[in-house]
Amino acid sequence: MLASCKVPQVLEPKITNVVPGTYHNNPDTANLAQVNWRTFFGDQDLSNLIDTALLRNQELQITLQDIDISRNDVRLRQAARLPTVAARLGAGLEKVGRYTSQGAGDATTEITPGKEMPDPLADFAATISANWEVDLWKKLRNSKKAALTRYLSSVEGKNFVLSNLVAEVANAYFELVALDNELDVVQQNIAIQKDALEIVKVQKQASRVTELAVQKFRAEVLKSQDIKYDLLQQITETENRINFLLARYPTPIRRNKASLQNALSGVVASGIPAQLLVNRPDIRQSELELQAAKLDVAVARAEFYPSLAVSANLGLQAFKPSYLFKLPESLLYGLAGDLAAPLINRSAIKVEFKTANARQLQAMFNYERTVLNAYMEVSNQLSGIENLGKRCELKSTQVEALTKSIDLANDLFRSARADYLEVLMTQRDVLESRLELIETKKAQLNAIVNMYKYLGGGWN
Repeated sequence: MLASCKVPQVLEPKITNVVPGTYHNNPDTANLAQVNWRTFFGDQDLSNLIDTALLRNQELQITLQDIDISRNDVRLRQAARLPTVAARLGAGLEKVGRYTSQGAGDATTEITPGKEMPDPLADFAATISANWEVDLWKKLRNSKKAALTRYLSSVEGKNFVLSNLVAEVANAYFELVALDNELDVVQQNIAIQKDALEIVKVQKQASRVTELAVQKFRAEVLKSQDIKYDLLQQITETENRINFLLARYPTPIRRNKASLQNALSGVVASGIPAQLLVNRPDIRQSELELQAAKLDVAVARAEFYPSLAVSANLGLQAFKPSYLFKLPESLLYGLAGDLAAPLINRSAIKVEFKTANARQLQAMFNYERTVLNAYMEVSNQLSGIENLGKRCELKSTQVEALTKSIDLANDLFRSARADYLEVLMTQRDVLESRLELIETKKAQLNAIVNMYKYLGGGWN
């Protein structure tokens, strides 16, 4: 008892990092995370892919096994609070020296008149024993609570994997759709360039241009064909990336090219930062880990206090099987209670206690970092979505202007009012601007998908 008088104090970590009240002074509480992912995406082909991923993805299956492991740990900690009961059947044979205290005593002992103690001495026993540690200081109870909290944390970890998986499949899908649209643009451009090449060949026959112009136009066609095959390779790799997320071998991905223009339209509702604490699974997971770390400290502190153990046994024992059921002579029983406190190994317990405190502080800092990171992700995406929207408008206007300039350049070239370099540069500018518009639109879609994930959507 004296050894338990001086117990280290528990550190109480205080979270000082408070989230701001709004994003960019927007007090609207409408939140995109509350929308179901089927409603949010609205593309049936994409929904089918996500359904398959949720059913088969290996990373998700690994996470589900983590949940089972955590659940079993809760059962193990619950079992530690209950008495352990064991049944024993035993038989033995013992021969001791006659000139020993036990041997001399056995030689003069008579079980029945005229009969000495058997030598060698057999031993037959059938007993039931029980042991129970009384949870005086809630050590076992807190240990169970910590395991239960970590089980709940593993569930939140699964939800975080779900949210990431939904967003990853959606981003890959929109990238694939964007590549399809880029391929269509390149193939259209190749057809335009081939027509221009034929015109230049006719112009050369009429001695209006030189062979240099013909070779320049042919080089542009070859360059566009090179871009085409690069896009085909990217399409294959993106399809395989989606198939990997769906845990299946390469299979053609069904998709809707129009999704690049029609998907995810509307206003992005970010809500307020405080909603992140409820909607984001990674924040809830780190919060539960912090709670579990606090319980671990309480368990480590309880090691300094005395522990009370109760043991009992009841059974039958005799040196002959025929005597085993002669009551009450063969009956044995025992009851004992032990109150013990650490003396020599207190330094080891102090180390465990300090380690638990350090892990509690780690959990607190990890929670603060997770909340801060969540706020930054949402803030960055809000700015990105706004700027990408403006860029899309500008790129669309640019593409319209350059597309009109192609016909003008061709007409001027035919009437010898423009040289072939102006035609080449116009075609090149149109191709680049149309590809850039598609890339900007894809980036805008990815930003909206990421915003949905960062707000905590996609798992519920």
